Amino acid sequence: MTHPISRFPVPDLDSLPDDMRDAIAAVAEKSGFVPNVFLALAHRPNEFRAFFAYHQALMDKETGLTKAEREMIVVAVSALNNCQYCVVAHGAILRIRAKNPMIADQIAVNWRKADLSDRQRAMLAYAEKVTLAAYRIDESDHRALYDAGFDADDIWDIGAIAAFFGMSNRMANAGDFRANDEFYMLGRA
Repeated sequence: MTHPISRFPVPDLDSLPDDMRDAIAAVAEKSGFVPNVFLALAHRPNEFRAFFAYHQALMDKETGLTKAEREMIVVAVSALNNCQYCVVAHGAILRIRAKNPMIADQIAVNWRKADLSDRQRAMLAYAEKVTLAAYRIDESDHRALYDAGFDADDIWDIGAIAAFFGMSNRMANAGDFRANDEFYMLGRA
């Protein structure tokens, strides 16, 4: 059975502005397929550009959190928000970046029982609080992160990634975005 990738219109790639086509082609060349989220968001070009610019600013940094830690946050937050698309897609990226075929499943089900360092546990505890009860964040939450070895920029990034993916999870759920079949097996062997 074929499932649509979104409940909203999905434009033809040839109809997109050049910058969007080029961005999608670059991702397809790197991954071997076009992630459905690109197509699902493409019918709103200005929002597409803003979404992926902020995504790149948060997720492609070479300093602070590792790329695997950034993906751990995404998977944990997406699981809390019941976002199948993001758990599947970012779970695949996490498996690859962490070089661990089990870590994404562990985090998605219950990060507290996952094979994580104390640093990563502190990071995910904060990301969870940003996701579920940001209004309750206080100095003790930041102190726990400083004690775990994070600096102010890292703490900003943890909060920003959790907040951004809270929005992303809600859009993916509202739009009924479907993860590409290719994501399911990436990084498992």
